[in-house]
Amino acid sequence: MSTTPGLPSRRGVLRAAAAAGAVGLAGGRAVADGAAPELPAGLTAHRSPYVNWAGEIAHPGLWTCAPRTAAEVVDLANWAHAEGWRLRPRGKAHTWSPLTITPGTAPDAPVLLVDTTAHLTATELVTPPAGAPGAVRAQTGVTLETLMGFLAEHGLGVTNTPAPGELTLGGTLAIDAHGTSVPADGEAPRPGHTYGSLSNLVLAVTAVVWDEASGAYALRTFERGTDPECDALAAHLGRSFVVEVVLQAGEESAMRCVSRVDVPADELFAAPGSPEAAGGRTFADFVAAGGRVETIWFAFTDRPWLKVWSLSPERPATSRPVLGPYNYPFSDLVPTPVSRLAGRLLAEGAWYLAPTLGALQYTVAATGLTATLAGDLWGASHHLMFYLRPTTLRETANGYAILTRRADVQRVIAEFAGFYRERLEAWAAAGRFPVNGQVEIRVGGLDQPTDVAAPGARPPLLSVVRPHPDHPEFDCAVWVDVLTLPGTPGAAEFYRELERFCLATFDGGHALTRVEWSKGWAYTETAAWADREVVGTVVPGSYGAGQWAEGTETLRRLDPHGVFGNAFLDDLTAHRG
Repeated sequence: MSTTPGLPSRRGVLRAAAAAGAVGLAGGRAVADGAAPELPAGLTAHRSPYVNWAGEIAHPGLWTCAPRTAAEVVDLANWAHAEGWRLRPRGKAHTWSPLTITPGTAPDAPVLLVDTTAHLTATELVTPPAGAPGAVRAQTGVTLETLMGFLAEHGLGVTNTPAPGELTLGGTLAIDAHGTSVPADGEAPRPGHTYGSLSNLVLAVTAVVWDEASGAYALRTFERGTDPECDALAAHLGRSFVVEVVLQAGEESAMRCVSRVDVPADELFAAPGSPEAAGGRTFADFVAAGGRVETIWFAFTDRPWLKVWSLSPERPATSRPVLGPYNYPFSDLVPTPVSRLAGRLLAEGAWYLAPTLGALQYTVAATGLTATLAGDLWGASHHLMFYLRPTTLRETANGYAILTRRADVQRVIAEFAGFYRERLEAWAAAGRFPVNGQVEIRVGGLDQPTDVAAPGARPPLLSVVRPHPDHPEFDCAVWVDVLTLPGTPGAAEFYRELERFCLATFDGGHALTRVEWSKGWAYTETAAWADREVVGTVVPGSYGAGQWAEGTETLRRLDPHGVFGNAFLDDLTAHRG
Protein backbone atom coordinates (compact mmCIF):
# COMPACT_ATOMS: atom_id res chain seq x y z
CA MET A 1 0.00 0.00 0.00
CA SER A 2 1.29 3.44 -0.87
CA THR A 3 2.04 5.65 2.11
CA THR A 4 2.65 8.72 -0.02
CA PRO A 5 1.14 11.79 1.68
CA GLY A 6 -1.92 13.38 0.15
CA LEU A 7 -3.37 10.32 -1.59
CA PRO A 8 -6.28 8.15 -0.44
CA SER A 9 -4.97 4.82 0.83
CA ARG A 10 -6.87 1.55 0.91
CA ARG A 11 -7.08 1.92 4.69
CA GLY A 12 -8.65 5.34 4.28
CA VAL A 13 -11.20 3.96 1.87
CA LEU A 14 -12.10 1.30 4.42
CA ARG A 15 -12.58 3.87 7.16
CA ALA A 16 -14.93 5.79 4.87
CA ALA A 17 -16.86 2.65 4.04
CA ALA A 18 -17.17 1.75 7.70
CA ALA A 19 -18.39 5.23 8.54
CA ALA A 20 -21.10 4.95 5.92
CA GLY A 21 -22.68 2.04 7.74
CA ALA A 22 -21.66 -0.34 10.50
CA VAL A 23 -21.27 -4.02 9.70
CA GLY A 24 -24.62 -5.74 10.07
CA LEU A 25 -25.07 -8.86 12.14
CA ALA A 26 -28.06 -10.44 10.48
CA GLY A 27 -28.74 -11.59 6.94
CA GLY A 28 -29.44 -15.31 6.84
CA ARG A 29 -29.99 -18.37 8.93
CA ALA A 30 -26.26 -18.78 9.49
CA VAL A 31 -25.54 -15.31 10.91
CA ALA A 32 -28.33 -14.88 13.45
CA ASP A 33 -27.31 -12.88 16.53
CA GLY A 34 -23.99 -11.90 14.95
CA ALA A 35 -22.51 -15.37 14.95
CA ALA A 36 -20.19 -16.45 12.19
CA PRO A 37 -21.80 -18.76 9.64
CA GLU A 38 -21.45 -22.43 10.53
CA LEU A 39 -19.36 -23.66 7.64
CA PRO A 40 -18.59 -27.27 6.77
CA ALA A 41 -16.28 -29.12 9.14
CA GLY A 42 -12.76 -27.77 9.28
CA LEU A 43 -13.63 -24.38 7.78
CA THR A 44 -14.08 -21.10 9.61
CA ALA A 45 -15.17 -17.62 8.59
CA HIS A 46 -13.90 -14.23 9.64
CA ARG A 47 -14.91 -10.71 8.78
CA SER A 48 -12.71 -9.13 6.11
CA PRO A 49 -13.02 -5.82 4.26
CA TYR A 50 -13.20 -5.69 0.48
CA VAL A 51 -11.82 -2.77 -1.54
CA ASN A 52 -11.32 -2.85 -5.28
CA TRP A 53 -8.41 -1.20 -7.09
CA ALA A 54 -9.69 2.39 -7.14
CA GLY A 55 -11.66 2.11 -3.89
CA GLU A 56 -14.98 2.73 -5.62
CA ILE A 57 -16.44 -0.64 -4.64
CA ALA A 58 -15.83 -1.20 -0.94
CA HIS A 59 -17.36 -3.13 1.94
CA PRO A 60 -16.25 -2.78 5.57
CA GLY A 61 -16.48 -6.48 6.30
CA LEU A 62 -17.92 -9.57 4.60
CA TRP A 63 -17.56 -13.09 5.92
CA THR A 64 -14.49 -14.65 4.35
CA CYS A 65 -13.09 -18.17 4.25
CA ALA A 66 -9.81 -19.58 2.91
CA PRO A 67 -10.31 -23.21 1.79
CA ARG A 68 -7.20 -25.38 1.79
CA THR A 69 -8.21 -27.72 -1.03
CA ALA A 70 -10.46 -27.85 -4.06
CA ALA A 71 -12.61 -30.38 -2.19
CA GLU A 72 -13.27 -27.77 0.49
CA VAL A 73 -14.49 -25.36 -2.19
CA VAL A 74 -17.00 -28.05 -3.20
CA ASP A 75 -18.09 -28.35 0.44
CA LEU A 76 -18.60 -24.59 0.57
CA ALA A 77 -20.64 -24.64 -2.63
CA ASN A 78 -23.00 -27.29 -1.30
CA TRP A 79 -23.27 -25.45 2.02
CA ALA A 80 -24.07 -22.19 0.21
CA HIS A 81 -26.71 -23.91 -1.91
CA ALA A 82 -28.40 -25.37 1.16
CA GLU A 83 -28.22 -22.15 3.19
CA GLY A 84 -29.13 -19.66 0.47
CA TRP A 85 -25.72 -18.00 0.34
CA ARG A 86 -23.54 -16.96 -2.59
CA LEU A 87 -19.81 -17.54 -2.97
CA ARG A 88 -17.51 -14.96 -4.55
CA PRO A 89 -13.92 -15.95 -5.38
CA ARG A 90 -11.53 -13.39 -3.99
CA GLY A 91 -8.06 -12.84 -5.33
CA LYS A 92 -6.21 -9.52 -5.18
CA ALA A 93 -9.24 -7.28 -5.93
CA HIS A 94 -7.28 -5.56 -8.72
CA THR A 95 -10.40 -4.74 -10.71
CA TRP A 96 -12.74 -1.87 -11.36
CA SER A 97 -15.98 -3.62 -12.32
CA PRO A 98 -18.61 -5.25 -10.05
CA LEU A 99 -17.75 -8.84 -10.94
CA THR A 100 -16.84 -9.81 -7.35
CA ILE A 101 -19.30 -7.75 -5.32
CA THR A 102 -21.59 -4.94 -6.41
CA PRO A 103 -21.62 -1.37 -5.10
CA GLY A 104 -23.99 -1.07 -2.18
CA THR A 105 -23.77 -4.71 -1.12
CA ALA A 106 -25.70 -4.84 2.17
CA PRO A 107 -23.70 -5.18 5.39
CA ASP A 108 -25.56 -8.38 6.25
CA ALA A 109 -25.65 -9.82 2.71
CA PRO A 110 -25.44 -13.64 2.62
CA VAL A 111 -22.21 -13.46 0.62
CA LEU A 112 -19.09 -15.43 1.49
CA LEU A 113 -15.79 -14.30 0.02
CA VAL A 114 -13.61 -17.28 -0.80
CA ASP A 115 -9.92 -16.36 -0.56
CA THR A 116 -7.95 -18.36 -3.11
CA THR A 117 -4.59 -16.77 -2.36
CA ALA A 118 -3.88 -18.40 1.00
CA HIS A 119 -3.72 -22.05 -0.05
CA LEU A 120 -4.82 -22.65 -3.65
CA THR A 121 -1.49 -21.69 -5.18
CA ALA A 122 0.20 -24.93 -6.30
CA THR A 123 1.99 -25.23 -9.65
CA GLU A 124 3.56 -28.18 -11.45
CA LEU A 125 4.76 -28.98 -14.93
CA VAL A 126 2.76 -31.56 -16.86
CA THR A 127 3.36 -33.34 -20.13
CA PRO A 128 2.51 -30.90 -22.93
CA PRO A 129 0.45 -31.86 -25.95
CA ALA A 130 2.06 -32.10 -29.36
CA GLY A 131 2.75 -28.61 -30.67
CA ALA A 132 3.52 -26.94 -27.33
CA PRO A 133 6.97 -26.92 -25.72
CA GLY A 134 5.50 -26.96 -22.23
CA ALA A 135 2.41 -27.06 -20.04
CA VAL A 136 1.71 -26.21 -16.42
CA ARG A 137 -1.03 -27.21 -13.99
CA ALA A 138 -1.76 -24.34 -11.64
CA GLN A 139 -4.30 -23.56 -8.96
CA THR A 140 -6.08 -20.29 -9.47
CA GLY A 141 -4.89 -18.45 -6.37
CA VAL A 142 -1.30 -18.26 -7.61
CA THR A 143 -0.14 -14.83 -8.74
CA LEU A 144 1.02 -14.24 -12.28
CA GLU A 145 4.44 -13.13 -11.06
CA THR A 146 4.92 -16.42 -9.19
CA LEU A 147 3.56 -18.48 -12.08
CA MET A 148 5.72 -16.80 -14.71
CA GLY A 149 8.77 -17.12 -12.49
CA PHE A 150 8.06 -20.84 -12.12
CA LEU A 151 7.75 -21.26 -15.89
CA ALA A 152 10.94 -19.26 -16.50
CA GLU A 153 12.87 -21.61 -14.20
CA HIS A 154 12.06 -24.32 -16.73
CA GLY A 155 12.80 -22.25 -19.83
CA LEU A 156 9.14 -21.53 -20.53
CA GLY A 157 7.03 -18.42 -20.85
CA VAL A 158 4.10 -16.68 -22.52
CA THR A 159 3.78 -13.76 -24.89
CA ASN A 160 1.15 -11.71 -23.06
CA THR A 161 0.53 -10.79 -19.44
CA PRO A 162 -0.98 -7.70 -17.85
CA ALA A 163 1.46 -5.21 -16.34
CA PRO A 164 0.74 -6.00 -12.64
CA GLY A 165 2.31 -9.26 -11.52
CA GLU A 166 0.26 -9.40 -8.31
CA LEU A 167 -2.92 -10.50 -10.11
CA THR A 168 -4.16 -14.03 -9.47
CA LEU A 169 -4.36 -16.53 -12.27
CA GLY A 170 -8.05 -17.11 -11.57
CA GLY A 171 -8.87 -13.44 -11.81
CA THR A 172 -6.96 -12.92 -15.04
CA LEU A 173 -8.60 -15.91 -16.72
CA ALA A 174 -12.07 -14.87 -15.58
CA ILE A 175 -11.80 -11.65 -17.58
CA ASP A 176 -9.45 -12.90 -20.37
CA ALA A 177 -6.63 -10.59 -19.32
CA HIS A 178 -4.27 -9.40 -22.04
CA GLY A 179 -0.95 -7.77 -22.73
CA THR A 180 0.12 -5.96 -25.87
CA SER A 181 1.48 -7.89 -28.83
CA VAL A 182 1.01 -8.71 -32.47
CA PRO A 183 3.69 -10.14 -34.76
CA ALA A 184 6.31 -7.63 -35.79
CA ASP A 185 7.00 -7.51 -39.50
CA GLY A 186 8.84 -10.73 -40.32
CA GLU A 187 8.15 -12.35 -36.94
CA ALA A 188 7.07 -15.99 -37.14
CA PRO A 189 4.56 -17.40 -34.65
CA ARG A 190 6.20 -19.47 -31.91
CA PRO A 191 4.80 -22.83 -30.75
CA GLY A 192 2.90 -22.70 -27.48
CA HIS A 193 2.42 -18.93 -27.60
CA THR A 194 -0.56 -16.76 -28.49
CA TYR A 195 -0.89 -13.08 -29.31
CA GLY A 196 -4.37 -13.22 -27.78
CA SER A 197 -5.43 -13.34 -24.14
CA LEU A 198 -4.19 -15.63 -21.39
CA SER A 199 -7.50 -17.49 -21.67
CA ASN A 200 -6.46 -18.72 -25.10
CA LEU A 201 -3.66 -20.75 -23.47
CA VAL A 202 -6.12 -22.89 -21.50
CA LEU A 203 -5.91 -26.63 -22.20
CA ALA A 204 -8.12 -27.85 -19.35
CA VAL A 205 -10.24 -26.36 -16.57
CA THR A 206 -11.28 -27.92 -13.26
CA ALA A 207 -14.31 -26.16 -11.83
CA VAL A 208 -16.98 -26.62 -9.19
CA VAL A 209 -20.19 -27.32 -11.12
CA TRP A 210 -23.66 -28.71 -10.48
CA ASP A 211 -23.93 -32.46 -10.96
CA GLU A 212 -27.50 -33.34 -11.86
CA ALA A 213 -27.06 -37.06 -11.17
CA SER A 214 -25.99 -36.58 -7.55
CA GLY A 215 -28.00 -33.42 -6.92
CA ALA A 216 -24.95 -31.62 -5.59
CA TYR A 217 -21.99 -29.52 -6.61
CA ALA A 218 -18.86 -31.46 -7.56
CA LEU A 219 -15.46 -31.05 -9.18
CA ARG A 220 -15.26 -31.70 -12.89
CA THR A 221 -12.45 -31.26 -15.38
CA PHE A 222 -13.20 -30.02 -18.89
CA GLU A 223 -10.75 -30.45 -21.77
CA ARG A 224 -10.22 -27.83 -24.46
CA GLY A 225 -11.25 -29.10 -27.87
CA THR A 226 -13.25 -31.97 -26.36
CA ASP A 227 -15.67 -30.47 -23.83
CA PRO A 228 -17.55 -27.41 -25.10
CA GLU A 229 -18.02 -26.24 -21.51
CA CYS A 230 -14.32 -25.41 -21.43
CA ASP A 231 -14.93 -22.67 -23.98
CA ALA A 232 -17.26 -20.90 -21.54
CA LEU A 233 -15.14 -21.49 -18.44
CA ALA A 234 -11.92 -20.17 -20.01
CA ALA A 235 -13.32 -16.62 -19.61
CA HIS A 236 -16.32 -16.87 -17.27
CA LEU A 237 -16.56 -13.27 -15.93
CA GLY A 238 -16.78 -14.54 -12.33
CA ARG A 239 -19.93 -16.57 -13.01
CA SER A 240 -18.17 -19.82 -12.08
CA PHE A 241 -15.55 -21.08 -9.64
CA VAL A 242 -12.48 -22.48 -11.36
CA VAL A 243 -10.00 -24.05 -8.95
CA GLU A 244 -7.32 -25.33 -11.33
CA VAL A 245 -6.25 -25.01 -14.95
CA VAL A 246 -3.74 -26.50 -17.34
CA LEU A 247 -2.06 -23.92 -19.57
CA GLN A 248 0.20 -24.41 -22.52
CA ALA A 249 3.45 -22.46 -22.67
CA GLY A 250 6.15 -21.68 -25.20
CA GLU A 251 9.84 -21.17 -24.87
CA GLU A 252 10.92 -18.23 -22.75
CA SER A 253 12.71 -15.49 -24.65
CA ALA A 254 14.68 -12.38 -23.87
CA MET A 255 13.24 -9.02 -24.88
CA ARG A 256 14.28 -5.44 -25.22
CA CYS A 257 12.09 -2.53 -24.11
CA VAL A 258 12.84 0.96 -25.41
CA SER A 259 11.00 3.95 -23.95
CA ARG A 260 10.67 7.31 -25.66
CA VAL A 261 9.02 10.60 -24.74
CA ASP A 262 10.06 12.63 -27.78
CA VAL A 263 7.40 11.64 -30.35
CA PRO A 264 4.55 14.19 -30.45
CA ALA A 265 1.00 12.93 -30.15
CA ASP A 266 0.23 14.64 -33.46
CA GLU A 267 2.73 12.31 -35.10
CA LEU A 268 2.23 9.14 -33.05
CA PHE A 269 -1.56 9.22 -33.48
CA ALA A 270 -1.61 10.80 -36.95
CA ALA A 271 -4.26 9.85 -39.48
CA PRO A 272 -2.94 7.53 -42.21
CA GLY A 273 -1.83 9.48 -45.26
CA SER A 274 -1.52 12.78 -43.40
CA PRO A 275 1.70 14.84 -43.50
CA GLU A 276 2.25 14.04 -39.81
CA ALA A 277 2.27 10.31 -40.60
CA ALA A 278 4.96 10.62 -43.27
CA GLY A 279 7.91 10.56 -40.87
CA GLY A 280 7.64 6.87 -40.03
CA ARG A 281 6.91 7.44 -36.32
CA THR A 282 3.24 6.55 -36.05
CA PHE A 283 1.93 3.97 -33.60
CA ALA A 284 1.51 1.53 -36.49
CA ASP A 285 5.12 2.10 -37.56
CA PHE A 286 6.35 1.11 -34.12
CA VAL A 287 4.04 -1.92 -34.12
CA ALA A 288 5.55 -3.01 -37.43
CA ALA A 289 9.05 -2.72 -35.98
CA GLY A 290 8.55 -4.39 -32.60
CA GLY A 291 5.06 -5.85 -32.47
CA ARG A 292 4.60 -4.87 -28.81
CA VAL A 293 3.72 -1.24 -28.16
CA GLU A 294 2.10 0.81 -25.41
CA THR A 295 1.55 4.53 -25.10
CA ILE A 296 0.75 6.36 -21.88
CA TRP A 297 -0.59 9.79 -22.80
CA PHE A 298 -0.92 12.08 -19.79
CA ALA A 299 -3.87 14.48 -19.84
CA PHE A 300 -3.27 17.85 -21.52
CA THR A 301 0.24 16.91 -22.71
CA ASP A 302 1.51 16.49 -26.25
CA ARG A 303 4.23 13.81 -25.91
CA PRO A 304 3.16 10.37 -24.69
CA TRP A 305 5.40 7.88 -22.93
CA LEU A 306 5.98 5.31 -25.66
CA LYS A 307 7.21 1.79 -24.88
CA VAL A 308 8.28 -0.64 -27.62
CA TRP A 309 9.15 -4.22 -26.70
CA SER A 310 10.84 -6.53 -29.20
CA LEU A 311 12.23 -10.05 -29.19
CA SER A 312 15.97 -9.84 -28.64
CA PRO A 313 17.87 -13.08 -27.90
CA GLU A 314 21.12 -11.12 -27.51
CA ARG A 315 21.53 -7.97 -25.45
CA PRO A 316 22.02 -4.85 -27.59
CA ALA A 317 25.08 -2.88 -26.60
CA THR A 318 23.00 0.12 -25.52
CA SER A 319 20.54 -1.81 -23.35
CA ARG A 320 20.80 -2.07 -19.58
CA PRO A 321 20.28 -5.65 -18.37
CA VAL A 322 17.59 -6.22 -15.72
CA LEU A 323 17.35 -9.10 -13.27
CA GLY A 324 13.79 -8.66 -12.04
CA PRO A 325 10.46 -6.97 -12.77
CA TYR A 326 9.23 -3.45 -11.94
CA ASN A 327 11.99 -1.39 -13.45
CA TYR A 328 10.26 2.01 -13.37
CA PRO A 329 10.48 3.11 -9.71
CA PHE A 330 9.33 6.63 -10.55
CA SER A 331 5.90 5.23 -11.51
CA ASP A 332 5.75 2.43 -8.92
CA LEU A 333 6.07 4.81 -5.98
CA VAL A 334 4.16 8.05 -6.41
CA PRO A 335 6.64 10.96 -6.19
CA THR A 336 5.86 13.52 -3.50
CA PRO A 337 5.13 16.42 -5.91
CA VAL A 338 2.60 14.26 -7.80
CA SER A 339 0.97 13.02 -4.60
CA ARG A 340 0.67 16.52 -3.17
CA LEU A 341 -0.88 17.87 -6.34
CA ALA A 342 -3.25 14.92 -6.67
CA GLY A 343 -4.11 15.42 -3.01
CA ARG A 344 -5.13 19.01 -3.74
CA LEU A 345 -7.45 17.88 -6.51
CA LEU A 346 -9.08 15.36 -4.18
CA ALA A 347 -9.12 17.28 -0.90
CA GLU A 348 -9.77 20.80 -2.19
CA GLY A 349 -11.75 19.99 -5.32
CA ALA A 350 -9.11 21.84 -7.34
CA TRP A 351 -9.93 19.94 -10.51
CA TYR A 352 -8.75 22.85 -12.67
CA LEU A 353 -5.22 21.69 -11.82
CA ALA A 354 -5.63 18.67 -14.12
CA PRO A 355 -3.40 20.18 -16.85
CA THR A 356 -0.73 20.90 -14.24
CA LEU A 357 -0.94 17.33 -12.93
CA GLY A 358 -0.66 15.92 -16.46
CA ALA A 359 2.41 18.04 -17.19
CA LEU A 360 3.99 17.00 -13.89
CA GLN A 361 3.38 13.30 -14.56
CA TYR A 362 4.99 13.65 -17.98
CA THR A 363 8.00 15.41 -16.44
CA VAL A 364 8.37 12.69 -13.81
CA ALA A 365 8.30 10.01 -16.50
CA ALA A 366 10.73 11.81 -18.79
CA THR A 367 13.25 12.62 -16.05
CA GLY A 368 12.75 9.27 -14.32
CA LEU A 369 13.62 7.31 -17.45
CA THR A 370 16.91 9.17 -17.66
CA ALA A 371 17.71 9.16 -13.95
CA THR A 372 17.12 5.41 -13.55
CA LEU A 373 18.68 4.42 -16.89
CA ALA A 374 15.34 2.81 -17.78
CA GLY A 375 15.02 4.06 -21.34
CA ASP A 376 16.56 0.95 -22.90
CA LEU A 377 16.17 -2.30 -20.97
CA TRP A 378 16.94 -5.93 -21.81
CA GLY A 379 16.17 -9.14 -19.97
CA ALA A 380 13.82 -12.08 -19.54
CA SER A 381 10.42 -11.36 -21.05
CA HIS A 382 8.49 -11.81 -17.80
CA HIS A 383 10.77 -9.28 -16.11
CA LEU A 384 9.97 -6.69 -18.75
CA MET A 385 6.24 -7.45 -18.98
CA PHE A 386 5.62 -6.82 -15.26
CA TYR A 387 6.07 -3.12 -14.63
CA LEU A 388 3.22 -1.96 -12.38
CA ARG A 389 3.25 -2.34 -8.58
CA PRO A 390 0.23 -1.91 -6.25
CA THR A 391 1.93 1.23 -4.89
CA THR A 392 1.26 3.22 -8.04
CA LEU A 393 -1.38 5.96 -8.24
CA ARG A 394 -4.88 4.48 -7.82
CA GLU A 395 -7.14 5.72 -10.62
CA THR A 396 -10.45 4.69 -12.08
CA ALA A 397 -10.61 3.62 -15.73
CA ASN A 398 -12.91 2.82 -18.59
CA GLY A 399 -11.86 0.16 -21.07
CA TYR A 400 -12.63 -1.13 -24.59
CA ALA A 401 -11.17 -3.47 -27.16
CA ILE A 402 -11.73 -2.26 -30.71
CA LEU A 403 -11.47 -5.18 -33.14
CA THR A 404 -10.10 -4.26 -36.54
CA ARG A 405 -7.70 -5.23 -39.33
CA ARG A 406 -4.00 -4.80 -38.78
CA ALA A 407 -4.03 -2.45 -41.76
CA ASP A 408 -6.57 -0.20 -40.00
CA VAL A 409 -4.85 0.06 -36.60
CA GLN A 410 -3.53 3.56 -37.23
CA ARG A 411 -6.91 4.74 -38.53
CA VAL A 412 -8.68 3.49 -35.39
CA ILE A 413 -6.10 5.07 -33.08
CA ALA A 414 -6.20 8.37 -34.96
CA GLU A 415 -9.99 8.50 -34.81
CA PHE A 416 -10.11 7.70 -31.09
CA ALA A 417 -7.27 10.04 -30.14
CA GLY A 418 -8.68 12.88 -32.24
CA PHE A 419 -12.10 12.66 -30.61
CA TYR A 420 -10.65 12.32 -27.11
CA ARG A 421 -8.44 15.37 -27.49
CA GLU A 422 -11.17 17.50 -29.06
CA ARG A 423 -13.62 16.69 -26.27
CA LEU A 424 -11.03 17.16 -23.51
CA GLU A 425 -10.16 20.60 -24.87
CA ALA A 426 -13.83 21.52 -25.26
CA TRP A 427 -14.57 20.56 -21.68
CA ALA A 428 -11.54 22.50 -20.44
CA ALA A 429 -12.69 25.57 -22.37
CA ALA A 430 -15.96 25.30 -20.46
CA GLY A 431 -14.08 25.14 -17.17
CA ARG A 432 -14.56 21.40 -16.61
CA PHE A 433 -11.77 18.85 -16.16
CA PRO A 434 -13.13 15.30 -16.07
CA VAL A 435 -9.80 13.60 -16.85
CA ASN A 436 -6.63 14.11 -14.83
CA GLY A 437 -4.90 10.80 -15.51
CA GLN A 438 -3.83 9.32 -18.82
CA VAL A 439 -4.92 7.49 -21.94
CA GLU A 440 -3.37 4.06 -22.42
CA ILE A 441 -3.34 2.47 -25.87
CA ARG A 442 -2.15 -1.04 -26.76
CA VAL A 443 -2.61 -3.42 -29.69
CA GLY A 444 -3.02 -7.16 -29.26
CA GLY A 445 -3.94 -10.21 -31.24
CA LEU A 446 -7.20 -12.15 -31.14
CA ASP A 447 -7.79 -15.55 -29.54
CA GLN A 448 -7.05 -17.65 -32.59
CA PRO A 449 -7.74 -21.39 -32.14
CA THR A 450 -4.76 -22.17 -34.37
CA ASP A 451 -2.53 -21.00 -31.50
CA VAL A 452 -3.84 -23.79 -29.27
CA ALA A 453 -2.18 -27.21 -29.09
CA ALA A 454 -5.53 -28.95 -28.58
CA PRO A 455 -7.23 -30.40 -31.66
CA GLY A 456 -10.72 -28.99 -32.12
CA ALA A 457 -10.12 -25.99 -29.85
CA ARG A 458 -12.44 -23.02 -30.18
CA PRO A 459 -11.81 -19.48 -28.92
CA PRO A 460 -13.17 -18.76 -25.43
CA LEU A 461 -16.82 -17.89 -25.96
CA LEU A 462 -16.92 -14.72 -23.86
CA SER A 463 -13.39 -13.48 -24.47
CA VAL A 464 -13.29 -9.84 -25.48
CA VAL A 465 -10.87 -10.79 -28.25
CA ARG A 466 -12.80 -13.75 -29.59
CA PRO A 467 -12.79 -13.46 -33.42
CA HIS A 468 -16.14 -12.25 -34.71
CA PRO A 469 -17.86 -14.83 -36.93
CA ASP A 470 -19.14 -12.14 -39.29
CA HIS A 471 -15.82 -10.31 -39.56
CA PRO A 472 -13.01 -12.72 -40.37
CA GLU A 473 -11.00 -9.74 -41.64
CA PHE A 474 -10.59 -8.45 -38.06
CA ASP A 475 -7.30 -9.92 -36.84
CA CYS A 476 -6.29 -7.69 -33.91
CA ALA A 477 -7.67 -5.36 -31.25
CA VAL A 478 -6.81 -1.82 -30.23
CA TRP A 479 -7.13 -1.63 -26.43
CA VAL A 480 -7.97 1.83 -25.08
CA ASP A 481 -8.65 3.09 -21.58
CA VAL A 482 -8.81 6.52 -19.99
CA LEU A 483 -7.87 7.00 -16.34
CA THR A 484 -8.79 9.67 -13.82
CA LEU A 485 -8.84 10.05 -10.05
CA PRO A 486 -11.89 8.52 -8.34
CA GLY A 487 -14.58 11.08 -7.67
CA THR A 488 -13.55 13.48 -10.44
CA PRO A 489 -16.66 15.56 -11.31
CA GLY A 490 -18.05 14.83 -14.77
CA ALA A 491 -15.96 11.70 -15.30
CA ALA A 492 -18.93 9.42 -15.95
CA GLU A 493 -20.47 11.95 -18.32
CA PHE A 494 -17.18 12.28 -20.22
CA TYR A 495 -16.77 8.50 -20.34
CA ARG A 496 -20.28 8.24 -21.75
CA GLU A 497 -19.32 10.60 -24.57
CA LEU A 498 -16.29 8.47 -25.37
CA GLU A 499 -18.30 5.26 -25.21
CA ARG A 500 -21.03 6.61 -27.48
CA PHE A 501 -18.38 7.74 -29.95
CA CYS A 502 -16.71 4.32 -29.96
CA LEU A 503 -20.00 2.45 -30.37
CA ALA A 504 -21.07 4.71 -33.24
CA THR A 505 -17.71 4.94 -35.02
CA PHE A 506 -16.50 1.37 -34.54
CA ASP A 507 -19.82 -0.33 -35.17
CA GLY A 508 -18.73 -3.28 -37.30
CA GLY A 509 -17.67 -1.44 -40.43
CA HIS A 510 -13.91 -0.99 -40.33
CA ALA A 511 -13.84 -1.83 -36.60
CA LEU A 512 -16.02 -3.14 -33.77
CA THR A 513 -16.18 -2.05 -30.12
CA ARG A 514 -16.34 -4.51 -27.23
CA VAL A 515 -16.19 -3.64 -23.54
CA GLU A 516 -13.24 -4.71 -21.38
CA TRP A 517 -14.69 -6.81 -18.57
CA SER A 518 -12.51 -5.57 -15.71
CA LYS A 519 -12.87 -1.85 -16.46
CA GLY A 520 -15.69 0.73 -16.57
CA TRP A 521 -18.34 0.68 -19.33
CA ALA A 522 -22.10 1.06 -19.93
CA TYR A 523 -22.02 4.65 -18.67
CA THR A 524 -24.90 6.91 -17.90
CA GLU A 525 -24.07 10.51 -17.08
CA THR A 526 -23.61 9.57 -13.44
CA ALA A 527 -22.49 5.93 -13.20
CA ALA A 528 -20.78 3.01 -14.90
CA TRP A 529 -22.42 -0.36 -15.69
CA ALA A 530 -25.80 1.36 -15.62
CA ASP A 531 -26.79 1.96 -19.25
CA ARG A 532 -29.48 -0.62 -19.87
CA GLU A 533 -29.09 -0.60 -23.65
CA VAL A 534 -25.36 -1.29 -23.46
CA VAL A 535 -25.68 -4.02 -20.82
CA GLY A 536 -28.68 -5.74 -22.37
CA THR A 537 -28.23 -5.25 -26.11
CA VAL A 538 -24.90 -3.80 -27.19
CA VAL A 539 -22.61 -6.09 -25.19
CA PRO A 540 -24.35 -9.37 -26.13
CA GLY A 541 -24.71 -8.22 -29.73
CA SER A 542 -21.00 -7.51 -30.09
CA TYR A 543 -20.22 -11.24 -29.95
CA GLY A 544 -22.21 -12.39 -32.97
CA ALA A 545 -25.28 -14.57 -33.28
CA GLY A 546 -25.16 -17.55 -30.94
CA GLN A 547 -21.80 -16.90 -29.28
CA TRP A 548 -23.10 -14.89 -26.33
CA ALA A 549 -26.10 -17.16 -25.83
CA GLU A 550 -24.00 -20.31 -25.81
CA GLY A 551 -21.49 -18.90 -23.35
CA THR A 552 -24.00 -17.52 -20.86
CA GLU A 553 -26.35 -20.51 -21.09
CA THR A 554 -23.46 -22.87 -20.44
CA LEU A 555 -22.50 -20.95 -17.31
CA ARG A 556 -26.09 -21.02 -16.07
CA ARG A 557 -26.30 -24.76 -16.71
CA LEU A 558 -23.12 -25.40 -14.76
CA ASP A 559 -24.47 -23.34 -11.85
CA PRO A 560 -28.27 -23.40 -12.15
CA HIS A 561 -28.76 -22.24 -8.56
CA GLY A 562 -26.65 -19.14 -8.96
CA VAL A 563 -24.28 -19.91 -6.10
CA PHE A 564 -21.44 -18.29 -8.08
CA GLY A 565 -22.78 -14.90 -9.01
CA ASN A 566 -24.15 -11.58 -7.88
CA ALA A 567 -26.95 -9.23 -8.94
CA PHE A 568 -24.89 -7.61 -11.69
CA LEU A 569 -23.80 -10.92 -13.21
CA ASP A 570 -27.34 -12.25 -12.95
CA ASP A 571 -28.52 -9.32 -15.06
CA LEU A 572 -25.63 -9.36 -17.53
CA THR A 573 -25.80 -13.08 -18.29
CA ALA A 574 -29.58 -13.17 -18.43
CA HIS A 575 -29.55 -11.45 -21.82
CA ARG A 576 -29.54 -13.78 -24.82
CA GLY A 577 -28.02 -11.41 -27.36
